[in-house]
Amino acid sequence: MLKKYFLNNKIRNFSTASIWIKGGSDMDSTGKKGINKILCSLLTRGCEGFNNFTLSEYIESYGAELNQEIFEDGISISIKSLNEHFSKLLPLLELIINKPILSETEFKKVKKSSIDHIKKDKENPFNICFEKWRKIVYSNHPYAFNTIGNANDVSKITYEDVLLEFKNFKNREKYLISNNSEINGENFGTLEKKFLKEKSNHLNHNLNITNRFDFINNDSNQTIIMMGVQTCSRRSSEYLPLKVLESYLSYGMSAALFKLFREKHGITYDLGVYYPVRSGNAPFLIYLSVSSKQALFAFELLSKLWKNLLFNLLSDAEIFLAKEKLKSSFLLGNQSLDEILLRKIQLISYGIPPISEIDLNSKIEEISSLDILELTRKYLSKPFLSISGNEKICLEISKRWKENF
Repeated sequence: MLKKYFLNNKIRNFSTASIWIKGGSDMDSTGKKGINKILCSLLTRGCEGFNNFTLSEYIESYGAELNQEIFEDGISISIKSLNEHFSKLLPLLELIINKPILSETEFKKVKKSSIDHIKKDKENPFNICFEKWRKIVYSNHPYAFNTIGNANDVSKITYEDVLLEFKNFKNREKYLISNNSEINGENFGTLEKKFLKEKSNHLNHNLNITNRFDFINNDSNQTIIMMGVQTCSRRSSEYLPLKVLESYLSYGMSAALFKLFREKHGITYDLGVYYPVRSGNAPFLIYLSVSSKQALFAFELLSKLWKNLLFNLLSDAEIFLAKEKLKSSFLLGNQSLDEILLRKIQLISYGIPPISEIDLNSKIEEISSLDILELTRKYLSKPFLSISGNEKICLEISKRWKENF
């Protein structure tokens, strides 16, 4: 059954409708990593009454957009058009998820595209390093794998496999949200405005704390360092304090990472924090890229920063600025209707009712430095480390890492 929601988000001259299907690459079975990415792409390549070409032509004739994307725990399919054309295009969404053609010819094209994408990803040392990190952090949990799958599995996926996966897909929970009342859905603004309470998740994704390091020898002048852990679900009350920590570390030029690595020492190519929204235990990861010459020094700086998070409270000024930047980031995220709809329908699928901006800001204001320190001690005391770089440097960093953590 498709649950529908209407979001009254200011009067605009265009309408967007987005469907969120609960279950994405986390539904990929063993030996078939990447099958839901293929299915996701195939769904939008023809449905009842439209083959691949006529569907594209019909949508383009109205100047509309049809997009699809797969995530670790969901699939998003959306359509956007001017208001006057929306009623002609909206029915396509339900046809796409309920009556797709799933052409074998298109399957072959999509499968080849997936394999090409995987090969391209392997050319990027950042991607390779991240894959290594996810494997040691999540082991066999679905979050350990790329949403596009791996080349070995994808090459073996058959057309019949995809048809069988679609039978599974039909039974998944589906949610639709739009800023256009023509969808005849429940008014999103009337839903109960509070977070669902949930006890913090235990770290139960097959953690192996004896194997917390891996590296890739890339024989280049670049060293990539990724250090982090798995944390909590988006449903957890611990999510917002960790967002404040992310803000402190990585938002803008006042961020701790920027001031330490760029402003004070000028040694990094790229750096930041990766902390995505997830229905399960989300990764919290600091990443940086430096020259091989600066790699050991950069790691010592990162270790010192990490330990500081474990043993010292953020100052009043630091936590105040982190909260303000976090609130500003939420405001920035509200400028795009597509982002708003996707975020809200994703959270609804997680069992999280909407919360007003005033209530959200109030919750952020309640977070203290002690709250953040308690969470860093809970989650960050046993970090996982993945490095891409010269083997000699990687092993030296490994030695120092074991001494520190």
